[in-house]
Amino acid sequence: MIRLRKKRLLGAGLLAAVAGFALLGPLHGIDPLRQDLSAALQPPGAAHPLGTDHLGRDLLARLAAGARLSFGFALLAALVSAGTGTLLGLLAALRGGWAERLLLGLADAVQALPALLLVVLVTAFAPGEFLPLYLGVALALWVDFFRIARNTAASVLARPQVEAARLLGFGPGHLLRRHLWPEVAPLVATLFAFAAGTAVTTVAALAFIGVGARPPVPEWGSMMTELLPYYAEAPLALLLPALLIFLTVLGLHLLAGRERG
Repeated sequence: MIRLRKKRLLGAGLLAAVAGFALLGPLHGIDPLRQDLSAALQPPGAAHPLGTDHLGRDLLARLAAGARLSFGFALLAALVSAGTGTLLGLLAALRGGWAERLLLGLADAVQALPALLLVVLVTAFAPGEFLPLYLGVALALWVDFFRIARNTAASVLARPQVEAARLLGFGPGHLLRRHLWPEVAPLVATLFAFAAGTAVTTVAALAFIGVGARPPVPEWGSMMTELLPYYAEAPLALLLPALLIFLTVLGLHLLAGRERG
């Protein structure tokens, strides 16, 4: 238990550092979109603490702006998928019958498509826009929340004490509040952290095939795509967004960690 607590504290610390970087980055006072070709690919210095990219844009300002997009919207996508999937899973377990069969069929249909392909299909309706991108990510992630909520709720509803509560006339609200939610919530919270990490890496990976954020939007994945041809001249510029992605995903996974028996 102590080891698990330390892992979660480390994970929370990493996420707090990334969030603080995203919030305090604008205090640097430089526009992340402002170009200065005469200062292209400069190393870290007084004017640019983390150096510049191939167009002379300040990397500190761009990485902080990218943190607000990559981390913030990934949390939003995970929140939408968690809320939708959990509610539908609880509904399927409580109602049963045709409602459960319909939702299970819908989940199977969504899961039949590879997640990245599903996101690409959704973003095709509005290329370069963020809302379809993160809705596509949420659409790809909700099935996991649905299945874990539905399966956990179904097992809880089969317990003798829950059957007794039903016979005594307690309604779905009481069952949800007293019996279902205490069992489902810890699993959903753990899955939420993993889903947010998946959203971060998915959005970054999609940038390499031109889906989602497009230049000059400062998003970590698109920054890596732009800087890849200059890895020999400025390896640090390419490493920094990759390092932020790694730290964010690592923090989320540590926060969601479970004690091994």
